Amino acid sequence: MDHLVLTVIAPDQAGQVERIAQCITAHQGNWLESRMSRMAGQFAGILRVAVPSEQYDALVNALQALESHGIRVLVAQSGTEPVAASKPITMELVGNDRPGIVRDITRLLAELGVNVERLSTQVQPAPMSNEPLFQAEAMLALPPALTLDALQERLESLADDLMVELHLRTQA
Repeated sequence: MDHLVLTVIAPDQAGQVERIAQCITAHQGNWLESRMSRMAGQFAGILRVAVPSEQYDALVNALQALESHGIRVLVAQSGTEPVAASKPITMELVGNDRPGIVRDITRLLAELGVNVERLSTQVQPAPMSNEPLFQAEAMLALPPALTLDALQERLESLADDLMVELHLRTQA
């Protein structure tokens, strides 16, 4: 079995996921995992698929032919998962919205060797003031040499500069 990682973007409309699923199944593929969402009138997702080696080329061609339905698919061969023993941490951040919050946080994380495994962000009106409120939740993988306390200290210093609230917690 070969494993593929697919990135999909299409106009948001009923039936798009079914078209993708039908294409995968028609080539004896198995839909293993995915993250999908609607955003600003577009449907976007990333998914991992297993496919028999002899069906690989046919599946890739069929996925690319979905362009005729407005579905753009980028195909990448699945890599191997890193074997390093990283520590999973959840980070939650809330603050007044302004440009650069994601850049500043991720710059610090990269400097510390922290991998961002999942990131979800949104901007919503604050409950009392109706001002734009930026919210982020991330799953982070800390390198073995970095302690949670050291990460907390560095992020809190940056959070004070950004005027955001930041919470870290270990995963069970």
